[in-house]
Amino acid sequence: MTAVPPLDAHADNYLLELATTRGLSKHTLDAYARDIGVLLLKGPTAALDLTTEFLATVLAAELDRGMSTRSTSRRLSAWRGFCRYLVRERALTEDPTSLLDRPSSRRKLPKAIGVDPMLRLLEAPSETDTRGIRDRAMLQLMYASGLRVSELCTLRFADFDRQRGIVRVQGKGDKTRLVPVGEEALAAIDRYLVEARGKHATGKSKTLFVSPRGSALTRQGFWKNVKKYARVAGVIEFVSPHVLRHSFATHLLEGGADLRAVQTMLGHADLATTEIYTKVTDDRVSRAHAKHHPRG
Repeated sequence: MTAVPPLDAHADNYLLELATTRGLSKHTLDAYARDIGVLLLKGPTAALDLTTEFLATVLAAELDRGMSTRSTSRRLSAWRGFCRYLVRERALTEDPTSLLDRPSSRRKLPKAIGVDPMLRLLEAPSETDTRGIRDRAMLQLMYASGLRVSELCTLRFADFDRQRGIVRVQGKGDKTRLVPVGEEALAAIDRYLVEARGKHATGKSKTLFVSPRGSALTRQGFWKNVKKYARVAGVIEFVSPHVLRHSFATHLLEGGADLRAVQTMLGHADLATTEIYTKVTDDRVSRAHAKHHPRG
């Protein structure tokens, strides 16, 4: 009699298949592993334990403990892929996730801060030391070009084209895009390169922005810096690196920028993802009308 592989063995094989045939990034593979690992921790030991009722109960528990509908939907997507793999491997006769619907959610509008608090934030880093000079350049570039925090921290020195005033960004799915850099950001980067980077960069330093040890600054490190400078600037709104990116897009559209151009600069594959920012600007216009118009 042939032994039935345990469920965790199937999971290992499935993750190996994803890594070797789908070309997924390490970040995406880690997310799959976490989502499937959470499922395994709930107790199933064999593929046949993955019934529709069991999965629905686990999903409901996730929502009850406060997990967002977006995260729950992502988790269900990972489970769905795993269950389809089990059907292909004949460990299951049918997909138990086929009757499960994604939790419905109202898509949250991206947060953005106003122009005035944004300008205060950009001026917050003191330029009396190399760290402040670097941080001001990073904040200026992120707001000027709408980079993701991971793109900013991993931006290579060779990807900064000062003559053309652009940066070459390696985005999601290893897609490359060229993004213009404004004059203020260019000036801040120029000062950083002249007065700060050379004091910490080593022969092995590849990134544009480096830590005092010459290595790339981490996303967590930059996020802490953003919070610190928001306090210094007296910005009361919630501020994060992602808020800087949202503010970049929102302020461009409020200024009359073309939606397709903003899509290209943000690196969105789907225009619908960028269109969410038009809702933000529409809401701001509506609030301004209601507040200031005599018949508002």
